[in-house]
Amino acid sequence: QVQLVETGGGLVQAGGSLRLSCSASGRTFSNYAMAWFRQAPGKEREFVAAISWSGGTTDYGDSVKGRFTISRDNAKNMVYLQMNSLKPEDTAVYYCAGRPWQVENVPRRRYDNWGPGTQVTVSS
Repeated sequence: QVQLVETGGGLVQAGGSLRLSCSASGRTFSNYAMAWFRQAPGKEREFVAAISWSGGTTDYGDSVKGRFTISRDNAKNMVYLQMNSLKPEDTAVYYCAGRPWQVENVPRRRYDNWGPGTQVTVSS
């Protein structure tokens, strides 16, 4: 098990950028696939991005592809989400998630470790 805490959310104008960070506690972090999800009011939780345990493989949801970048630093137990060209429809609570997964293909489901979330609001 790892404990996850997101930081870096806030209010930004459309077209701007934000960088979310996820801090993980636990010595097995490097064995985990990590992902970002988001949930807007009245909508279902949406997959945003995922990264393999090694950092060598990434996957993105269609709505953020080309604008967002996921990365990780296993030495620091950190995962990041760089968000560029933000749009009002990116407004949501963003969650960091992890699951033990030492395979290079990154899953989009069945994550069992979740952070409390951080609010991102994009104004038009």
